[in-house]
Amino acid sequence: MTEGSTAGQALRNSIDLARRVEALGYRRHWVAEHHNMPGIASSAPAVLIAHLADATTTLRVGSGGVMLPNHAPLVVAEQFGMLAALHPDRIDLGLGRAPGTDPGTARALRRSPQGLSADDFPEQLAELLDLLGLLPDGDGVDGRTVAVPRPDTPPPVWLLGSSGYSAQLAGYLGLPFAFAHHFSAANTLPALDLYRSAFRPSDALDRPYAMVCASVIVADSDEEARRLAAPIELAMLHLRQGRPRTLPTPETALAYPYTDEERAAVRAHTSAYVVGGPETARAGLDRLLEATQADELMATTMVHDHAARLRSYELLAEIVG
Repeated sequence: MTEGSTAGQALRNSIDLARRVEALGYRRHWVAEHHNMPGIASSAPAVLIAHLADATTTLRVGSGGVMLPNHAPLVVAEQFGMLAALHPDRIDLGLGRAPGTDPGTARALRRSPQGLSADDFPEQLAELLDLLGLLPDGDGVDGRTVAVPRPDTPPPVWLLGSSGYSAQLAGYLGLPFAFAHHFSAANTLPALDLYRSAFRPSDALDRPYAMVCASVIVADSDEEARRLAAPIELAMLHLRQGRPRTLPTPETALAYPYTDEERAAVRAHTSAYVVGGPETARAGLDRLLEATQADELMATTMVHDHAARLRSYELLAEIVG
């Protein structure tokens, strides 16, 4: 959500963006799960995915991701089974092992402290895969409980990560892997190496398939792109300081009196962002794809003005297409 706007407007903008990028030839549109964050109106991915899929016809719509520790695996299997039944072969289920929020809110999301540890994630994941019918000889929890509806084609399951944990697990299980380069750039190459070295062929994949998600802002000039990027820089600083807010305007962000320490922290975090006019952005994307050898690139574009956001995706389609 942006400064001066509402959650309703942010959600309507997301639907408009999905329609626009579908027309531009994009393949996927994912939404994340976050809680207790004033600037992100995406606490219920399954609900938003249903609206996005209904508003489009060819775009794959999915979660980037559902934070599995916050949910019973049966609930996720039922929600995404229903989405896949309503929109066959168009739903992706991306899973993360973090809570997507602060510790206090994570506790409030759950009825008990059980499952709070990352050590529980593989067991929860196995249960979910079983319920979706994605395990060989799987028969549901305890042999009797099954997720209904179970679509003819279950949604592909992706593991998401910003470190090596999910990378190794995705490789071991033969699942596609998506790495959050936009907020953990230093771990990108080590995690992709772990994923590829750990990979075992499965019914889902016969070879590794890696997606890299990058922060990309493209404008008609380098100067304009840098102006559009100022709000996400300030928003990231606020998040790191434990005081998340709505996305500020460029004017608010450019007027903020950064200390030297704050400026250094922002530069360290945003140095991997791809920001610029078409030529600069294309060069940055080429370097990223050459370094990662990613099979797929996902772009996240957090700018204050909706029209500028749409323009960024339009220019991005032109430079990669």
